[in-house]
Amino acid sequence: MTTADPDKVIAAAREWLGTPYHNQASLNGVGCDCLGLVRGVWREVVGPEPDKLPRYSRDWGETSDVEVIALGAKNWLLPIALSDIGPGSVLVFRMRRGAIAKHLGIMSYDGMFIHSYDRLGVIEQKLTEPWRRRLAYAYDYPAERPEVQ
Repeated sequence: MTTADPDKVIAAAREWLGTPYHNQASLNGVGCDCLGLVRGVWREVVGPEPDKLPRYSRDWGETSDVEVIALGAKNWLLPIALSDIGPGSVLVFRMRRGAIAKHLGIMSYDGMFIHSYDRLGVIEQKLTEPWRRRLAYAYDYPAERPEVQ
């Protein structure tokens, strides 16, 4: 399966800059969380979302030891090695040592990434060493929607 055009992924993600943070939302210009941003870019670049997501609480990552993001992402995104991250890649971060990976972003250009962060909304910022240390998984968007698994 081929990967989506990174320029298209980044252009779609940048359209979300300034969108306020809102848990469980995925509406450009209205509100989204980090997963909502990745879902919104999927809709723009790949097409309709493949799954209906269950509702989740703000603390879902603190109440489980199941790598929910990684398990879901591997069904629809293309797994890549952390060493292969490039423009357009979906980044998955482990925010605390020993915790599950639960924060997402999209790599842009020049060492920057786009993500939705509590109280800040969708921003583009440098992928600094502290962020790099938190990287747990990486994926690329497919150019087209994979077959249902």
